[in-house]
Amino acid sequence: MRLLSILIPASLLALTAGAGAQDLPYPRTGTEAMSTVQVTAPAKPVLIQDDEAEVVTGAYAMSNGWRLKVDTGSRHINATIDKQKPMRLLAVAPYKFASSDGNVTMEFNRGPWGDDMVMSYVPDPRLAQVIVISSKMAQR
Repeated sequence: MRLLSILIPASLLALTAGAGAQDLPYPRTGTEAMSTVQVTAPAKPVLIQDDEAEVVTGAYAMSNGWRLKVDTGSRHINATIDKQKPMRLLAVAPYKFASSDGNVTMEFNRGPWGDDMVMSYVPDPRLAQVIVISSKMAQR
């Protein structure tokens, strides 16, 4: 009789454990197709103050030999490297600007005298590479 009282609860416990396991999803095998989506919010442009525009506007001698010319607007800068087409970068923070896709950023007012700037850009969006170039103000 003692054995029967132990077997009945044990068998009921085994049945309930098996029923719960059937409700769980199976793990992915790795052969199933899976897609991913990356969402990046566009940078909200901020107004460029007059003193900030004065610091940012000018020509820069880049460390790799390029010449950068910067003109300011109310919420953006137009940056022209050598004789290339100008890039429009939005102001995202004081002295920091970024392209609409986020692949180019420029930070001004750096260094001990505030005349340094750093530009970083992604040369090819298909590659995981970022190039960083520094510069000093060449002229006002």
